[in-house]
Amino acid sequence: MAGNRPLRRWITAAVAGVLAGLALPPWGCPPLLWCALVPLWALGPGPALVWGGAAVLVSHRWLLWLHPLDWVGVPLPLSLPLCVLLWLAIGLLAAVLVGAWRLLVQRLGAECASTAWLAAALWGLSEVLLARGPLFWIGLGSAVLPGDRALAGLARLLGAGGLAALQLLLSWWLWRWLAGVLAQRSGVWRQAAAWLAVVLLLHGWGWWLLEAPQPAAASGRPLALLVLQPAIPTREKFSWAQQQALRRRLAEALHEAEARGVEALLLPEGALALGEPLPRAARVEVLSGGFRQNGAQLHSALLRFQPGSLQPDQALDKHRLVPLGEWIPASRWLSWSGLSAVGGIDPGAPSRLLRRPDGPLGVAICYELADGSSLAEAARHGARWLVASANLDPYPALLQGQFAALAQLRALELSRWLVSAANTGPSLVVSPEGVVLQRLPAGEPGTLAAVIQERSVLTGYGRWGELPLLVAGLGGCMLAIRSRMRQS
Repeated sequence: MAGNRPLRRWITAAVAGVLAGLALPPWGCPPLLWCALVPLWALGPGPALVWGGAAVLVSHRWLLWLHPLDWVGVPLPLSLPLCVLLWLAIGLLAAVLVGAWRLLVQRLGAECASTAWLAAALWGLSEVLLARGPLFWIGLGSAVLPGDRALAGLARLLGAGGLAALQLLLSWWLWRWLAGVLAQRSGVWRQAAAWLAVVLLLHGWGWWLLEAPQPAAASGRPLALLVLQPAIPTREKFSWAQQQALRRRLAEALHEAEARGVEALLLPEGALALGEPLPRAARVEVLSGGFRQNGAQLHSALLRFQPGSLQPDQALDKHRLVPLGEWIPASRWLSWSGLSAVGGIDPGAPSRLLRRPDGPLGVAICYELADGSSLAEAARHGARWLVASANLDPYPALLQGQFAALAQLRALELSRWLVSAANTGPSLVVSPEGVVLQRLPAGEPGTLAAVIQERSVLTGYGRWGELPLLVAGLGGCMLAIRSRMRQS
């Protein structure tokens, strides 16, 4: 039996990693995540590699739905190997990061509270950095939604990185309690009662942050909007029939927007081709995903058309590009001709703030929605509401659920209305309390009329960003150094 212990450790790590992946959105089950994190604290760096890889391979399994990639110019024989390679590469990256993190924990002493504090802060900050990178990273901070909106309320102070650190600390405490139970130590049930009291207190605090009345001056004027979900399959987008269907639906949406008297019509990412005008001039502002040329550079952007105009007068370029689909590694030095039909897109500026004549707004194009820190910066510079423009086809419902959960988290963090316009979904309206109030059926064409309100209030996270997490990490580092000095 003793010879099987190492194998059991690896199997336990794999099972716990799978459960952690399942606990993330679209389910969003924090208690399951806390239990899945316990073996991560208990086991060594080796099993932690398996834990990290399993968690990300499960949560990012939607990457396999990219196949076939022939719709972006990838030869069919290369399509499935490329999708599998990308999926495995992300899993490997996660395994290395989690293994390195657990190695640090082991060096500092996993049983020490100072180690847990420092390690949790490092994890949270790492998730913030990963969310700013080229991958659609679904981290522990998003696990609170859609299942636990009360705990998610703490995002107004801590952001997603802080929520990730908090859940790691709760799981560490749970691990120390279980270790005490197995060792038959005294006081373990008092410790369990204290842990439960803290969990309840955190939920109460989060709920209070959600329900606290806002100053009257923080709310601005109401905005009437119309969202179009054209539901054009991406793999068929360039066919003549689908192009005609898209133009017809755009024209019908413009007529409906005028008839309803809304202030703006929102169209999804990629709704307009390069240089393509609107089907007709309309008496409403149009915010549409599209493409634009800036010298030799081609950008995917959110284009703004002022009322009565056929051509855009403003644009905010997409900053985070999709690997393979929009961005090709080493494209400046290597020729990838024939690999991707849209691989020549260039990134825009990092700022997610679009300054309109009627007031600034924060913009997330596609999976830029995973990056809460950039939208928080936009809110600090005056963004009064948030727009998410996306095309999530041909991804499965799993990714749409994750996208919707991230939309809820972004609205909560900044106390802003968020409106999503997506080609096949999710097109939705999220309140500043993180509640999805309206949503169009996935994969079906339609329009969604909504009335939202501008807001200027800044939450703790909107004001300070990751500063509290940095301070917590610095405090944990000082405590860890002090503990090491005492031991020596």
